[in-house]
Amino acid sequence: MRLFLFLSCALALTSCSSVYYGAMEKIGIPKRQILVERVESARGAQQAAKQQFASALEHFLSVTKVPPTELKGVYDRLNDELKRSEARAKEVRDRIGSIDSVAQALFGEWNLELAQYSNPALRAQSERQLDATKRRYAELMRVMNVAADRMEPVLVTFRDQVLFLKHNLNAQAIAALSSTSQNLQQDIGRLIADMEKSIKEADAFISTMQAVK
Repeated sequence: MRLFLFLSCALALTSCSSVYYGAMEKIGIPKRQILVERVESARGAQQAAKQQFASALEHFLSVTKVPPTELKGVYDRLNDELKRSEARAKEVRDRIGSIDSVAQALFGEWNLELAQYSNPALRAQSERQLDATKRRYAELMRVMNVAADRMEPVLVTFRDQVLFLKHNLNAQAIAALSSTSQNLQQDIGRLIADMEKSIKEADAFISTMQAVK
């Protein structure tokens, strides 16, 4: 029964996607354009997340420099930064998730249309372009997911520290935050580097898609 429900839901989602892409093409918006727009959206989400995590780190480090009497206000600000970071992380994952359905639809359509060529040279050229685009897409997804996966360990550390600070607004809490700050700086540094790499890969993929007609 569970398998039947899963397959039914998957079939329904696939059908809805097909109807959506078909409707968009009727108004002049092909799958290729939708794919590019979704990659652009994911790139923008990662850019925003990169800036948010850098901001959260700045606030986190500032906690270690204030007297215990001011920790309540600092906790409130740090908790807000955590919530914004969690929201940005979710947005990144959602945007990445939205890319694959249109990519697979595009690649499937492209592959089927290869049989429509009467000129073997043009068919071979188009097939090479398809293979190259699929390889570039696979690399884009790999890099994007690596960057996305780095967010959760950072968020786990933030959650732990914010929770500890909530119940320990004293010098002990400051000491605990100080001991974590170096590792957190390193983790966020790696996260930002991975996001910058992902953003560059998205730029390159978009350029490739815009060049291939």
